[in-house]
Amino acid sequence: MEKLGLLAGLGKLPVEFARAAQQMGFSVFAVALVDGVDASLAASTADLQKINIARLDTILGYLKDNGITKVTMIGKITKEILFSGEHEMPDAHMLQVLAALPDRSDDTMMMAFVRELALAGIQVFDQTALIRTLMPAPGILTKREPTETESKDMEFGFKIAKEIGGMDIGQTVVVKDLAVMAVEAIEGTDVCIRRGGQLARGNAVVAKVAKPRQDNRFDMPTVGVQTIESMIEVGAKALAIEAGKTLLVEREKVIALADVNDMTIAAM
Repeated sequence: MEKLGLLAGLGKLPVEFARAAQQMGFSVFAVALVDGVDASLAASTADLQKINIARLDTILGYLKDNGITKVTMIGKITKEILFSGEHEMPDAHMLQVLAALPDRSDDTMMMAFVRELALAGIQVFDQTALIRTLMPAPGILTKREPTETESKDMEFGFKIAKEIGGMDIGQTVVVKDLAVMAVEAIEGTDVCIRRGGQLARGNAVVAKVAKPRQDNRFDMPTVGVQTIESMIEVGAKALAIEAGKTLLVEREKVIALADVNDMTIAAM
């Protein structure tokens, strides 16, 4: 049985990947990189170890000891822990990698991690390779169609999100009446939605897209139940995602929750 490595962050996406890999006959060896990785991940893996992302040598050692030559990195890893002091002290190897970075943007940091894996003989492959069915085709996913105002805001938000993605700032924006309420940065999608939605005072539109030069090996845009819950919290009513490039996790639950809250979701 061929082995695959899984470097797992938060959310349901690592579980979706592991289940798909298991169903295809792969043996999955997973590393939980942060606290709070979904507990159900263990049921779909041959082995699951918790190793903090700061312990680079331990991660590489685990993968090599188990004969892993291919890995995917999937699930949310909150970069703000680097600045909050809540992470473990990086080992000497990780300190060396961080010291050599020209900046600490998402792509810069992830590419450095990919290079270190490659130097250890471990290839990072496309996050979506086994779960492409999670990416919706173009169309309206919910019962309710967008209003004319929402459609205009979706198109506007989509364009702005592409712009910030091109600068490697974030992938999500919140807009209302063709005005930007919030732009995602280090805080992540859910905090951005709540902040922008509060400023909009209801009926905000959220847009989440892939970066113009998106590397499919990491940081693919993802939405799920928590995204909709964050929108409900602030009265946001419309979500635009990029068709064929956004992973929609727990699709049936997401759409049902959106429908019952009179939301519209468009894959554009």
